[in-house]
Amino acid sequence: MENIFSKDSDIELVDIENSIKSSYLDYSMSVIIGRALPDARDGLKPVHRRILYAMQNDEAKSRTDFVKSARIVGAVIGRYHPHGDIAVYDALVRMAQDFSMRYPSITGQGNFGSIDGDSAAAMRYTEAKMSKLSHELLKDIDKDTVDFVPNYDGSESEPDVLPSRVPNLLLNGSSGIAVGMATNIPPHSLNELIDGLLYLLDSKDASLEEIMQFIKGPDFPTGGIIYGKKGIIEAYRTGRGRVKVRAKTHIEKKTNKDVIVIDELPYQTNKARLIEQIAELVKEKQIEGISEVR
Repeated sequence: MENIFSKDSDIELVDIENSIKSSYLDYSMSVIIGRALPDARDGLKPVHRRILYAMQNDEAKSRTDFVKSARIVGAVIGRYHPHGDIAVYDALVRMAQDFSMRYPSITGQGNFGSIDGDSAAAMRYTEAKMSKLSHELLKDIDKDTVDFVPNYDGSESEPDVLPSRVPNLLLNGSSGIAVGMATNIPPHSLNELIDGLLYLLDSKDASLEEIMQFIKGPDFPTGGIIYGKKGIIEAYRTGRGRVKVRAKTHIEKKTNKDVIVIDELPYQTNKARLIEQIAELVKEKQIEGISEVR
């Protein structure tokens, strides 16, 4: 048998250690750039950007009128995002949930899930259209404002980033886990961001303390009360910090008893699961004085 490792062979010999390093680096960059983390310029991950761009180009006018979610998902996976339809639909659903997004980029019609953890209806039953925010994200995209790159098969082009006339990364925040790194940016108030940015334009050397006179901290879609500023200041200063959020409550006087009513929940808290946990604590007598939970 001919020696395949001879000098005359066409097979290239490589060091396995270097090959693994190179392959892992390529994989890491692919996950970081192409899937898991948002772009700081428009605050979007590729799947979200492709959903909005597909809606902008949709012949069914989903940029202004409600159309079936299945049609949007089909356009996304067929033209720009060759992945599973369920993953794309899950991303679309979250973009329409007012308890997940501080400023939803999609307006949904139908069952798009609930804060209790209920799933959205199948994509053939729900409808969606672009929200006012997404119009600002895409405005002037046809005026050579951003670079376009070939799609996955080279048959069309798609934007590398959206023009984004709003600071979407801070506005809606983002979270993602990549290879060797992760991000978890909270949402903020649009009014506070604008005030802070206007001040920063006039005072380019403004300190963090000065900017925080306008941007007080995160502004979560489900409300709640942030306890303490230390975690916020640390996060803004270093990029790492912990924010403790508690529910907002009030007490109503009833016959022979007081009722604690929860008005606002901490962000990403499942309401149904919270009720179950409180009931379990009452049953185990770790919390006393509660006669009913609902």
